[in-house]
Amino acid sequence: GRDTRAATEADPQPVTPQGSVGPLNGGGAPGPPAQPGQAQLTTTRTEIIDRAKKWVTAKVPYDMEAYWSDGYRQDCSGFVSMAWNLGSNEWTGSLAGFGTKIARADLEPGDILLFHNLADPAVGSHVTVFGGWTDTTHSQYLAYEQTRPNARKATTPMAYWSNSSKYVAYRYKGVVSGASAGSATAFPGAAKFGAGADNAHVTRLGEMLIAQGGKRFYSQGAGPRWSDADKRATQAFQLAQGWKGKEADGVPGPHTWRLLVSGTGRKIPAAGTGGTPSAAPAYPGRSSFRPGGTGDHIRLLGTRLVKKGYGAHYVTGPGTRWTEADRRNVEAFQRAQGWSGSAADGYPGPETWRRLFA
Repeated sequence: GRDTRAATEADPQPVTPQGSVGPLNGGGAPGPPAQPGQAQLTTTRTEIIDRAKKWVTAKVPYDMEAYWSDGYRQDCSGFVSMAWNLGSNEWTGSLAGFGTKIARADLEPGDILLFHNLADPAVGSHVTVFGGWTDTTHSQYLAYEQTRPNARKATTPMAYWSNSSKYVAYRYKGVVSGASAGSATAFPGAAKFGAGADNAHVTRLGEMLIAQGGKRFYSQGAGPRWSDADKRATQAFQLAQGWKGKEADGVPGPHTWRLLVSGTGRKIPAAGTGGTPSAAPAYPGRSSFRPGGTGDHIRLLGTRLVKKGYGAHYVTGPGTRWTEADRRNVEAFQRAQGWSGSAADGYPGPETWRRLFA
């Protein structure tokens, strides 16, 4: 089809000059540009993809100086500003402020993959909207993007044709899960939950917990009266995040609420699979990852890198002997955390190990 052909013929180094941060132009409303620190408008994943599809269907031409009828600039960052409904035209250097960094393995439709080239923003910087995986190995995905000659969707290698290791996944801070786009996102306060509580916030909590895998706790669905089902489902969600003690007491606090509203937390595991994620294996020490080194811990590291989407440099797959492919894959993962210099040298330290197995 046309999409596959477009992906095959795409320039591996996107030529995507961008305009600067500014308000909507053309048919959009006037006013100052949005600020990352401000409360973001809420939206659903379906709405993000639907907005992206409108530009694709209209074949909006790529133009860094032109504005479409909705007021958004017709370049790659204007496209994401439109899809996320930011109300302003951003660029690759500012979009991250409107999102939360996530692991590539956690990507869901409506999230983005962003590469902002700090050394020379005009060369290679690009951003795409993630539309979903197209294969079981998670090596390809459906990208919605604004590129020459016009907006398109195309099967794309993870994360992009070039500079793949430098693309970082982000989730819009205003995306909602298990609730309508117009629902309030602020935590209503601990007094709204617990024994005796009877209000709409309890209903919404139950709906969000069901959306995150907690359906088995509710025999009759979510309701306004606080019940043991609400407590057990909340605790299961908290345990799934790796929390313990008072952090997993079955009563939602601000952090629990934020993860549920944004849909960024780990889902509640199915019955029989355990209530907490498996613990990370012990860090074997820096000396275990050096040229010539061997051991099962190296294969374990490589397998985890592949699972997280950072196995691009393996030709035959992870092995028990430390190789340059291992080092380069670790470096790609470290750079995806926003690290640089000695913190992204390709040799896993305790924090790299912890994040890989989180």
